[in-house]
Amino acid sequence: QAQLAESGGGLVEAGGSLRLSCATSRRTFSDYVLGWFRQAPGKERELVARFDWGGVATYYGDSVRDRAILSRDNAKWTVYLDMNNLRPEDTAVYYCAAKGLVRGGSYDYWESYDYWGQGTQVTVSS
Repeated sequence: QAQLAESGGGLVEAGGSLRLSCATSRRTFSDYVLGWFRQAPGKERELVARFDWGGVATYYGDSVRDRAILSRDNAKWTVYLDMNNLRPEDTAVYYCAAKGLVRGGSYDYWESYDYWGQGTQVTVSS
């Protein structure tokens, strides 16, 4: 079972930046595709950013492209999401997620993921 623990959310002013962290385990790092999703009230959970199976290539959701950077520390088994130029519409609960090989489906769709962290709230004030 994958282990995922997010941290780093909070209240940020529009135009500001933040870093979210997702602490995992060695097995989670090696056996799963890792990504970030977010869910705003009344909206469907959406992809923010994810890795490919090799953990090298990165993919971003349309709403954050050019404002987010996904990275990982292979020594600490931690994934980071850096976001800048934050907007009020970025306000959401951000989740770290892990997708295994067995479950099919799109890597960009939240229902395809097997494990989720508890989520961390990000609120962007205007």
